[in-house]
Amino acid sequence: MHLPFTPDLLALIRGTRSQGHRPLLFSNAHVITADPLIGDFESGDVLLGRSRVVGIGPGLLSAAEDDNAIVIDCTGFVIVPGVIDTAQLTGLRPASFRPAGAIAPGHSANFAVLPAVAGEAATDTLRRFLSTPESAPTVVADGEVLLWDGSPIDPEPGQGEETVSPTAPPAERLGTWIDENGFVHQHLTADGRYDETRGGREHAYQGNFWINGDRIDYRDDLGFWAFGEFTGNTLQHAGYTFHRA
Repeated sequence: MHLPFTPDLLALIRGTRSQGHRPLLFSNAHVITADPLIGDFESGDVLLGRSRVVGIGPGLLSAAEDDNAIVIDCTGFVIVPGVIDTAQLTGLRPASFRPAGAIAPGHSANFAVLPAVAGEAATDTLRRFLSTPESAPTVVADGEVLLWDGSPIDPEPGQGEETVSPTAPPAERLGTWIDENGFVHQHLTADGRYDETRGGREHAYQGNFWINGDRIDYRDDLGFWAFGEFTGNTLQHAGYTFHRA
């Protein structure tokens, strides 16, 4: 069994990627599932298979050796959903509602592990995580374990900030796209720039764009991001349907 939340543990987990998949078992944690059917566990285990939760509850540790799982000792820690339904937390949604972000078998593995506080109610723990997410030394995002110690995390080789492909936009996507009412004219040029005319007002929005398959992402010079989708001969963007001129 491994102690939690050390760089050595992270190196072990990442090292198994090149050797074939090994399950991860977060063991002996106080688990707040946010799932009304499953409930919470004062001392339970959460078993991950790749990016999903495949088991939850007490007793999973006994099978960990059979499955060649990496076992992480979470004694003294509490596991909470990484995506919290604040409407349910504040009583605006019934307690019987099952949030999509609940920790449950079959769901994506998205949760945080933070130090437990004796006698703290589940709702207070969730509020603590919402107000101070940095209190969680470990976060699991879609099955990937991320450690945080107050300093930036160095990306793995080949990872980090997403780079934009220098590949030229497809020629069939370039040119002027006009919405069905003729109000918006969007000009896509080969240098990866767009220029919108709105209601006759030229250069209403300008910025960069990137096309990946049928998706187009925009980063406006004003700083905001937007996206659209090509469907057949149309472009769907911001509630408008465009046709190429």
